[in-house]
Amino acid sequence: MDIGTFLLLAGAGMIGGICNAVAGGGTFFTFPALLAAGVPPVVANATSAVSIWPGHASSLLGYRSELGRHRAALRRSLPVVGAGSLVGAALLVFTGDAQFSRLVPWLILVATVLFALGPWLRQAIERHARGQVPHLVAAGAEFLTALYGGYFGAGLGIMLMAILTLLGVRDVQEANAVKNAMATVVTSAAVMLFVATGSIAWAQGSAVLLGAIVGGYAGARLARWIPPLALRWTIVATGLTLAAYFGLKAGA
Repeated sequence: MDIGTFLLLAGAGMIGGICNAVAGGGTFFTFPALLAAGVPPVVANATSAVSIWPGHASSLLGYRSELGRHRAALRRSLPVVGAGSLVGAALLVFTGDAQFSRLVPWLILVATVLFALGPWLRQAIERHARGQVPHLVAAGAEFLTALYGGYFGAGLGIMLMAILTLLGVRDVQEANAVKNAMATVVTSAAVMLFVATGSIAWAQGSAVLLGAIVGGYAGARLARWIPPLALRWTIVATGLTLAAYFGLKAGA
């Protein structure tokens, strides 16, 4: 790997780490950078998942008390999302680069729309949620969301927050803690399968991870200075641009 490629990947990881620390959406930068570095689409997506995994896992350290209040619900949900993630990751590995490349524009577009509508989606669900959601319905929604997370992952946090709102978790900090726990299990399960099937570009992934660690640290400090709304719409514009670019490329 030459110095230019290293700087591209580390820079994308840094920007992604800052975004994840402030508003989310880091995958919109790490995944295209890996593709630009010549990593095949399926391996690029798997490598991107590995690169962001430490951020999900480390975030749990600050949420021990909130997680303790949802211990029973987590015992029900975590095996479901773990299984869904494994199915999604297996689908990705066996999809093949050609088919996955055709899906990439649509996956990015869906993730961008979810990211853009995230705050309004949560508010709408809060206004209209009534009563207790049956466990079977909740488990089905969690499984399908985790399947998507294992397959692609961008926008996963927004989907999980919407589900938690539907399930009646109203406190934002508690919802964020449970969301991070579920996202950690989804990412961990997918990463284990990606590693087992040799789907990781370790050299390129290490460069992204290094940048993401620096970006995550910087993002935690910059969070009070960067307007989240401005960053959110910058990420949305990036997502729409990428969806259009990969759509045109797939149709070429």
